[in-house]
Amino acid sequence: MPGQQPARYNASDSNEAVVHDLPPIRFDGQLIAIRLQVRRSEDGIFRGRVLFGAPDTEAERSTAEIFCATSEPDLWQAVRDLRDHHLRDLYRSLL
Repeated sequence: MPGQQPARYNASDSNEAVVHDLPPIRFDGQLIAIRLQVRRSEDGIFRGRVLFGAPDTEAERSTAEIFCATSEPDLWQAVRDLRDHHLRDLYRSLL
């Protein structure tokens, strides 16, 4: 997983979701784009979901908000702790 926080989209409001590009995974011989959508909820908790596939397409898949942390660095540590096989299993579960 990435060692730093990747590029952001939509970074205008701290409560608005921000999307970060992550390195793609290989699944059944194809590269699958991965993004992390992070938002800060009203209670101040950072929450994130994984987005698989091309954005805004029928093939795009999303997890629930499976990441939850009291700080953004803690959330990123949880993301960095994921391995490719975990991401492949998450993707497979959404197909």
